[in-house]
Amino acid sequence: MAEPRRRDIVETSLSTIDSTPYPPHHGPVAPELVMYFLEQLPGHYKADMWLGPRHLIPTVATQAQLIKELAQVADAPVRRGLLSAGVAYAALLGWLYQDAGDINHSRVWRTLTLDMAHRSQDPQLVSYALTNKAMLAVDLEDGRTVVDYAEAALVDESKLCPKVRILALVHQAHGHSMLPVKNKNLVDRLLDQAADLVNRVDDEHPWGNACRRTVGYIDVQRATAYLRLGAYREAIALWDQILGTAPESARRDNGVFWARQASALAAIPEPERVVQIASATASIVDGTGSTRLRQELKAIPRRATAWADTASGRELAEIISQFA
Repeated sequence: MAEPRRRDIVETSLSTIDSTPYPPHHGPVAPELVMYFLEQLPGHYKADMWLGPRHLIPTVATQAQLIKELAQVADAPVRRGLLSAGVAYAALLGWLYQDAGDINHSRVWRTLTLDMAHRSQDPQLVSYALTNKAMLAVDLEDGRTVVDYAEAALVDESKLCPKVRILALVHQAHGHSMLPVKNKNLVDRLLDQAADLVNRVDDEHPWGNACRRTVGYIDVQRATAYLRLGAYREAIALWDQILGTAPESARRDNGVFWARQASALAAIPEPERVVQIASATASIVDGTGSTRLRQELKAIPRRATAWADTASGRELAEIISQFA
């Protein structure tokens, strides 16, 4: 039942935006509006951690559409400022749709992110937009495309702030962890480079702050990559460390982390822990509307085939069956 509800909410938000009930803006656009939109971004990021996409998409979509409309009639430099804010909103909306499992609309907003970044003429935003394209390719399991976008984001690396370089390096590592020929040493080197930059992040950009907002950000990326690489025991050790310090309020993200930990435990195997984690995490799906979390849970049985016919295996199958 959760999936139809998610579709209804997403489609309702889109139809509301497409049939805007107010006339388009005419006349000068106040420069103060740029700061108005940027100041709201941190609150949206926090709400995403607490609520997930279901409740946040309508709000962010309405604001993103308004920024687009204002940018069409504003004069420079206000237009450039609005485009910069628009990049952040389009990227967030692309992420929310991706988390909600609506890949088509995520792709639209990811493309718009890159378009607005080029129009803003800000190399930081262009690279940031490319890492957002890489992020979508990760969920599409297209490792080569992930690597290509990440490497493109680093073309002018010397001009980039540490935060943008971190995002590009992290996605480059994820891309390589997805390639047919696994290279754990390369993945580790890329993540080590990103880790060296975390303490140097000191910009005032309100976007792309996951490396500062997420506890143990690089460890999360490494543990995720290790799961793909089959380094299960190393992944479990990292997840144990990460989940011991994660804030309880970040329900959706913690649920994703627990599900990934359960996947690694399934391969070891530790069936009882897997079932315990899957049971506790399943309840978060409906509350957040996160398809990403749903997919992480559905992936656990793929690594539990060796004990699928045991009592624990059947219990796991029953838990996961609600997401079929």
